[in-house]
Amino acid sequence: MDIRETTEILEYYYDKYNNPAFIENDPISIPHSFSTDGDVEMSGFLAATIAWGNRKAIIKSAKAMMRLMDDCPFEFITSASDNDFERLRGFVYRTFNNDDLFDLCRCLRKMTMEHGSLHGFFASEFAKSNDLRQVLAEFRRQILMPPHNRHMEKHISSIAKGAACKRLCMYLRWMVRRDKRGVDFGIWNEIPMSALYIPLDVHSSRVARELCLLGRKQNDWRAVEELTANLRAIDPSDPVRFDFSLFGAGVNRS
Repeated sequence: MDIRETTEILEYYYDKYNNPAFIENDPISIPHSFSTDGDVEMSGFLAATIAWGNRKAIIKSAKAMMRLMDDCPFEFITSASDNDFERLRGFVYRTFNNDDLFDLCRCLRKMTMEHGSLHGFFASEFAKSNDLRQVLAEFRRQILMPPHNRHMEKHISSIAKGAACKRLCMYLRWMVRRDKRGVDFGIWNEIPMSALYIPLDVHSSRVARELCLLGRKQNDWRAVEELTANLRAIDPSDPVRFDFSLFGAGVNRS
């Protein structure tokens, strides 16, 4: 398959899936239920954190999580006391349990107090290096600074250990990518779309290998870099828009 044919396939599925109809059955529907930037970015991060497995189950659990926060996630996390956080103790989604949510919210509160918002952290750290790889490493270091249970750490991927960081890359796509199609939010203007990395999962990686865009067999960070580089060769300014193509084509035939 030559690059022209590959590009035509990518563009076809991009047009098919990057539209508002995509939202309802995807975890991005959670931040789309909010109107303020603070709630969008906080609900988006929490939804992305549990975004593995069946999408219907992810959305159901993320909605339950928001209800525990009175559907005001930014205010809850920045203003709630430790006693208020106790209401989160009943939450569980697969291996992400109530203690993980309790401690993650406390860690998010500290980061938000120091940087004003998650946006503030990512924007300031990207300005230092212009390299999201370094930003992802620093995010994990800082978010885990407050006391927390060790089990929670498995839910914040480590780029230093070679993880694909799918959920973090997906979250950054949501916040950074901007177009007129109404799916991604594009509210973090300080980070260029060209700097993003592809959110790699079993669906997108399978289609990428079929299209000869990915040769590496493991779904790790080296695979993310390989695939993103090949997508940048097709669209240098917005390579990660093809996440719609790869994921959409993969998940809708599995």
